[in-house]
Amino acid sequence: MKKQLLIIMLFTLTINTAFAQNTYKSQATAILKAQVLKEAEWAMQQKPITVTASSSPHSTGGKHDFFSEGDYWWPNPANPNGPYVTRDGETNPDNFVAHRHAMIRFSEIIGALASAYKITGDEKYVKQAIVHLKAWFVNEETLMNPNLAYAQAVRNLYAGRSWGIIDSIHLMEVAQGIVVIEKSKSFDKASLTAIKKWFSDYILWLNTSKNGIAEKNAKNNHGTTWAMQVASFAKLVNDQPMLDSLKLRYKNVFLPNQMATDGSFPLELARTKPYGYAIFNLDAMVMLCQILSTPKDNLWTYQTADGKSIKKGLDYLYPYIADKSKWPLKPDVMFWENWPVAQPFLFFGANYFGQQTWFNTWKSLDLKPSNEEVIRNLPIRHPLIWL
Repeated sequence: MKKQLLIIMLFTLTINTAFAQNTYKSQATAILKAQVLKEAEWAMQQKPITVTASSSPHSTGGKHDFFSEGDYWWPNPANPNGPYVTRDGETNPDNFVAHRHAMIRFSEIIGALASAYKITGDEKYVKQAIVHLKAWFVNEETLMNPNLAYAQAVRNLYAGRSWGIIDSIHLMEVAQGIVVIEKSKSFDKASLTAIKKWFSDYILWLNTSKNGIAEKNAKNNHGTTWAMQVASFAKLVNDQPMLDSLKLRYKNVFLPNQMATDGSFPLELARTKPYGYAIFNLDAMVMLCQILSTPKDNLWTYQTADGKSIKKGLDYLYPYIADKSKWPLKPDVMFWENWPVAQPFLFFGANYFGQQTWFNTWKSLDLKPSNEEVIRNLPIRHPLIWL
């Protein structure tokens, strides 16, 4: 009898959750449809721009290698021609960012086209997306090599650093966009196979290179966002062993080691931009739940022995999103006034837990931010493709 009652309760919970998620999907589609179609109209007019379109004399990589420079590194006043020195949280505006901008633009294009296809079913969006996907991943003249060995370099010090791997969070919506459109009539098998091979090669590099391993083992948001990226890429190529290993990492590493029992992230709160970093890391944690959860292994409901869970993280940060004036720490040293925007954790948290208040806060915030720093730290800007 008890077993039958438990089955009924689980069935009822599943039905209620599915109903709530369909409700939020409908609400979000209604809110975002006009914006999506406008973005897609823009994307239909764009020609591909990949890493081969620009280069930096400071890069030690080749034409096809992604290159960027560490954000918080500056010339040393005591030795202007020597190694740069760090100023945590303070972005150097003179750094090379053209490849980062190109990747973000690529993400915007694929995210918009995949969203429009999901809403309308119009194959024209798929055909345009394929042009850009082939330019980045297939065409020998313009493709990007599947590594970030030269990302976030530091002049006269490092050719590239593990921290730079965070730059490719903007390939997540590219990967998810492909998931949305891959079964369309217009997506030829040869191109899809080549594109998926690129992502498989990148997953391999992320797990075997010196920089990839170092980023994987980072104790703060860098480790979380490494996993978030790999999860989205592994989902695309159906790498189940990798997906399973990431679930274990979420349970055994991220929740126990990054979250305090009150739901905060102490390592992020210790930075000079604690508000922005707390938001960023919670977004990443939530996306791991969104990407990796299955009915048999649901990260949304998982909690550690001492009660740490994604729900506790959401409950901790939400009041400071709803009313920023309640934030108990000092304001961030830069970009304090630019946060929050329509954060993914609000949307996907509301969608799973049925929290209309969180959803209302999400839709009341900036749904299409334009600040460069915000966009750089907001890899999920097209939520409809993730539902």
